[in-house]
This record gives sequence, C-alpha cells and structure tokens, in this order.
Amino acid sequence: MYRNYKRYLIAEMIFLFLVIPLSFLFYYPTTIKVILTLASFIYVVALIFRNRTRIRETKKTINWRRFWLNTGLKFFGLAILTIMGVYYYNSELLFKIVRERPVIWLKIFFIYSLLSVYPQEVIYRVFFFSRYERLFRDKRLLIFVNGIFFAAAHVFFRNEFVLLLTFFGGMFFAYTYHKTRSTSMIFIEHTIYGYWIFTVGLGGLLGFPN
Repeated sequence: MYRNYKRYLIAEMIFLFLVIPLSFLFYYPTTIKVILTLASFIYVVALIFRNRTRIRETKKTINWRRFWLNTGLKFFGLAILTIMGVYYYNSELLFKIVRERPVIWLKIFFIYSLLSVYPQEVIYRVFFFSRYERLFRDKRLLIFVNGIFFAAAHVFFRNEFVLLLTFFGGMFFAYTYHKTRSTSMIFIEHTIYGYWIFTVGLGGLLGFPN
C-alpha cells in the first residue's frame, strides 16, 4: 500500500513541479495553459488545507541573529556580483528604476512580496517539504531537486540567466527552510534577494519594469 502511495507522490510531484512548467515551452492555446495552471494551484491549495500543512512556525525554531548574519553575507556577495554584471552588461540599467521611477519601485515591493514571494514560498518550500520530503533519504538531493523545480517554474521567461539565478536561489531558500522550518525566514530572504535583483536593474528579466 505504501509503495503504491509513494509512486503516486512521485508522479504527482513530477507532474506539478516539472511537467506543467515545462509545458509552457510548447506552443498551444493560452486558455489551456491558464486552465492547467489554475487547476494545479487549486489542487495544491486543497492539499494544503486538507493536510493542515503548517505554514506558521513556532518561535523556538527562529534564530534571528544567525539568520541575519547568513542572509547579510549572501546578500553582500549577490550585490557585488550583480552590480558588476549590470555595469558591464548595460550601465544605463544600473539602479535605473530607483533613479527614474522611485514611486513605482516602492509600490512593486509590496506587490512582489505579497503576491509573488509569499505564494511561491508556501508552495515550493512549505508544501513541497511537507508532502515530498519523505521521498528523499539524502536531504542534499531534496534541496537540489527543489532548486531544479523552482527554476522550472521560471522557464517561461526563456532566459538562461533567469534559470541559473532561480536554480541557486531555490536551493538557498530550500536550505534555509530545511534548517529552520521557518516560513518567515524564507519569505524575508526571498523578498530581499528578489527585490534587489529588481532594484539593481535586472527586473526586466523577470517581467518587472526597468
């Protein structure tokens, strides 16, 4: 019985997090794409409520001092690399949104964090770990696969840099969640890194205005 259920979980995981996102690479009616996406989202949300997936963590799991230190170090490295990259790629884009449209820059912060980051982290970390973690004996493989799936969710941008960025970002967030089981931490971490990418001038790659 468990073996059959395990196979079902594997098939479900691959279909939801790999097959459907990769299907966007093919040209077929947008209506079908929308229906598939909505159906998958509703299915996941139903599982979250049915299984009472814990989204809020207990305060005992939170070590904010260590979190801010680790996040700060990773952010410093990301900031240096992206500033150099944007400067050499197209210096006109560097902090362009902040310089020319600061109001839009501030508004997008709230839209991005609440309507993009939070749902992604609930689905790709909280739900994913709650439902599929048991399938992985090696937690390093779990984190790696989570990074692959998170990158696959961004495949519709059709940009190799975006895939690379989201792959490593997905692994960073998965590692943080694996260690802390804190929805708050991955939400903050994802928001900081993602908003910085938008701020430094790479927002156009992710569908944001430059």
